[in-house]
Amino acid sequence: MKAKDCIDVFNNCINDYHKTDNIDTPLTSPYPIGEFQDLLYKKNWIDTVQWHLEDIIRDPNIDPINGIALKRRIDKSNQDRTDLVERIDDYYIELFSSSDPSEKATLNTESPGWVIDRLSILCLKIYHMQEQVERKDIDTNHKNKCQHKLSILLEQQNDLSLAFDQLLDDYKNGSKIIKVYRQMKMYNDDSLNPILYKKQNS
Repeated sequence: MKAKDCIDVFNNCINDYHKTDNIDTPLTSPYPIGEFQDLLYKKNWIDTVQWHLEDIIRDPNIDPINGIALKRRIDKSNQDRTDLVERIDDYYIELFSSSDPSEKATLNTESPGWVIDRLSILCLKIYHMQEQVERKDIDTNHKNKCQHKLSILLEQQNDLSLAFDQLLDDYKNGSKIIKVYRQMKMYNDDSLNPILYKKQNS
């Protein structure tokens, strides 16, 4: 799949979410379970819900108890996001398993899964910046600032899309080595977070 195909899935997901615009709306992927598009849709759904969780938790008048509950929900969402990225990387590792890197092959700074993560977040930024541009309660100065930011985001999306497609071509022709390092997040792990394991051992 080219970057454009991934973006189409992400935009479908974002539009589906905003039919209810509710963080508790159940995830219902329109794609068959196990297909790559299903992974992409679920990835973007996590990102979209988390985007709105991050908005809510920044309410200065939020009830502290609700704020703690939201923070823990965001932590879980971050872990789910990482897990989905790693599943996407697994897909690409399998896809290019028969590729034969040349002697001059180089590494990339990011795995394909994390480039897709950036594409997903960019789609959300573009959607919500477009919302700002279309607001009726803003002055011209605010609108112009948002329009300028939107144009930069669209340029960034185009550039990242091109770079992603080139990266996949490089994997295929052997000029890049596909190599993935797992995130190994520690804060959600009872055996690695000192606050959690010290409490267990006390």
